[in-house]
Amino acid sequence: MVDAITIADPELEARLRRRLAEVEQRLLECTHGDGTAPAADATSHLVAAGGKRMRPLLALLGAEFGDPGAAGIVDAAVITELVHVASLHHDDVMDAAPTRHGAPSVNARWGNTIAVLTGDRLLARIAKLAAGLGDGALRLYADTANRLVRGQLRELSGPAGPDDQPAHYFAVIADKSGSLISASVRLGARQAGAPHSAELALAEFGEYLGTAFQISDDLIDITSERSQSGKQPGTDLALGIPTLPVIFALNDTGAEGRELRELLEDGALGDEALRGRALDLLRSSPALNQARAVLNDHLDRARAALAELPPGPAVPALAALCDLITDRTG
Repeated sequence: MVDAITIADPELEARLRRRLAEVEQRLLECTHGDGTAPAADATSHLVAAGGKRMRPLLALLGAEFGDPGAAGIVDAAVITELVHVASLHHDDVMDAAPTRHGAPSVNARWGNTIAVLTGDRLLARIAKLAAGLGDGALRLYADTANRLVRGQLRELSGPAGPDDQPAHYFAVIADKSGSLISASVRLGARQAGAPHSAELALAEFGEYLGTAFQISDDLIDITSERSQSGKQPGTDLALGIPTLPVIFALNDTGAEGRELRELLEDGALGDEALRGRALDLLRSSPALNQARAVLNDHLDRARAALAELPPGPAVPALAALCDLITDRTG
């Protein structure tokens, strides 16, 4: 992930690379070494498959506002990635996802029971790591886990009605996406002894960065080709997930809006030809620009939160993550 953003300060870049290597080693230690196959292999599978490690990077950048060499910083970063990995174990079961990070998903390889139990095992390990960092880390982990589950339950229950759909969408992505990004940068700051004012600013930054990433994913799912995104366009349509561009497009009172409502009236759009038609309608809809405007607003709010932080090389590094979202969305 460090390679994906511009870090102007060479000392900060070197420190981040060194610490991320330590995080990688610690992740392997925390997911290997106990239990018997297949449970042991399933627990370590997604960590070994790799990933961007954005959440550990955020934790390490948050630590720059205190003492980045403080005890427990690496474990704080490890916690953020393990929460993400545990959530993937459970999400992939619910979505019946066949792959993750370019490899077979845990549920596809070992079955749903092993996937759920090893996800639970990771959550237990996280609790132990957080307890070792102190009450503040444990409370933040508990609050974040609660929000992740609440967001998933909200998504499953759906909006109260058509008028509730936009508010419902933002509540879901705040809990499912904003919460862990915010907690990641906060946990690093908290473990490093950063001032409370800095932690609050970082928390707000993380909330908006996390929701911006989700809105960006919504747009990429519609606008990209498979070669660009690495996944089949229209995946969310196939699963019946109401993304922000779709919500906006369904409110279109014209002929294209009516056609899209008819296509999506049954929820999931499994037929490939119909899904292709829905993608064509969405790509020509003003809903894409509406969603981009919301994305830009969330990024502006994230950048505004950074203005509340004391100056230092970590501030432009965090801002570069906002630029990364803009670039990846196109």
